[in-house]
Amino acid sequence: MKKKYKRVLLIGAGEAGSMIVKEVKNKSDILKIDLVGIIDDDIEKLGKEILGVKIIGTSPEIPNIANKLLIDEIIFSIANIDQEKKKDILDFCRMTGCSVKTIPGIYEIINGKVDYRRVRDIEIEDLLGRSAVILDKERLEEYIEGKVVIVTGGGGSIGSEICRQVSSYNPKKLIILDNNENNAYSIYQELKIKYKYDIDVDIVIANIREYKRLEKIFSKYMPNIVFHAAAHKHVPILESNMTEAVKNNICGTDNLIRVSDKYGVDKFVLISTDKAVNPTNIMGATKRATEIMIQAFNDVSETEFVAVRFGNVLGSSGSVIPLFKKQIAAGGPLTLTHKDIIRYFMTIEEAASLVLEASTMAKGGEIFILDMGQPVKIYDLAVKMIRLSGYEPEKEIEIKITGLREGEKLFEELLMDEEGIKSTAHSKIFIGSPHKYDIEKVRKMVDDVVETAYLEDEKKVETLMREFVPTYIHPEDVNGKR
Repeated sequence: MKKKYKRVLLIGAGEAGSMIVKEVKNKSDILKIDLVGIIDDDIEKLGKEILGVKIIGTSPEIPNIANKLLIDEIIFSIANIDQEKKKDILDFCRMTGCSVKTIPGIYEIINGKVDYRRVRDIEIEDLLGRSAVILDKERLEEYIEGKVVIVTGGGGSIGSEICRQVSSYNPKKLIILDNNENNAYSIYQELKIKYKYDIDVDIVIANIREYKRLEKIFSKYMPNIVFHAAAHKHVPILESNMTEAVKNNICGTDNLIRVSDKYGVDKFVLISTDKAVNPTNIMGATKRATEIMIQAFNDVSETEFVAVRFGNVLGSSGSVIPLFKKQIAAGGPLTLTHKDIIRYFMTIEEAASLVLEASTMAKGGEIFILDMGQPVKIYDLAVKMIRLSGYEPEKEIEIKITGLREGEKLFEELLMDEEGIKSTAHSKIFIGSPHKYDIEKVRKMVDDVVETAYLEDEKKVETLMREFVPTYIHPEDVNGKR
């Protein structure tokens, strides 16, 4: 009986596609693949062959070709491509109902070779992809090489990626500071294996709420650069745990600001969020307060304090995407708070890269704002994820609207009305106009709200936070304007 071979359509007749053709031809009996044809948008290549496999059409023709030739699987084999173009081609692939896979990107390919074993399923990140970030690597190396760097929340989604990227620029020492020993150990081991143990990295377990513990750490390591990524971030959880939001996000940041100043840190980089802009929840309000704090303290300290503000990060622990994946695996429904809710997204790698790049530009007191691209409608995201998993939305997997959660906005903003914006040398990084704050007033607000949080007086905490952050508003004040 004849073996059943998968009928495969290849996207891309370039170098990477040629490597795939060669490998499939050499291992066809093992891989059980029949390469039916190749798609390429260079019309001059149409009709030509690669090792006997013909180039039969362009990307808009993919749905018709897949249907006509009874294709089982499509493999996207272009390594170096603009993300917007990649997204467009993958959208054509999704229309076919075929299994769609992709080779690694150009930066993931080892020794210039495409290994078929590394062909993977298309992820939603591929469909939301943005153009690759171009970094000034010489300036980054000059900035980080030979420096002692602390990353707070170093085991978390953003923190661990900052650790990965900092490690590639030869720091004198990297300190992964986290309250979760498992997360910290995971990134520690990853870095040790990657750099074959030829990297000086320490794990420090600490709670940023404890000033004495931080003082001990900073006096021991004398860091040059601090990336502060540790924070409580889940909006609905913190709405019912207001005092904890203040203790961690405000008290913890205040402790880090003070020890950084005391022990002569050169640069302190606060990781902020678009939820800090006209916040409608305690999480956003605490993060806006920390932006105010670093701007106020920058004026009275030798340390350069800056913030970097951006939106949602694909694949982070708080992202909607891991939740949707779990819900699809369970057969649905996908839960969505509102059909019109929109969010900005970027990848973890892009966010961390731009944080590092922005920090090299900082002179102190700035709030850097990352270009988040076009906003994404979460309902459309849910539909794409269901189809990507091979199901039909609403027929096979339900999308259930549950209603806006407490403190939730329909949309997020990256800039407050009173903030002007200036461009920088990097096309994806902007600077909000710096504001001046009276350090004594800010100091008193911090002391008062932290003291009240430790007294567990939630009502007074909310009152004080609205004084501290005048732009802290109620959700109904903005959601009704949409």
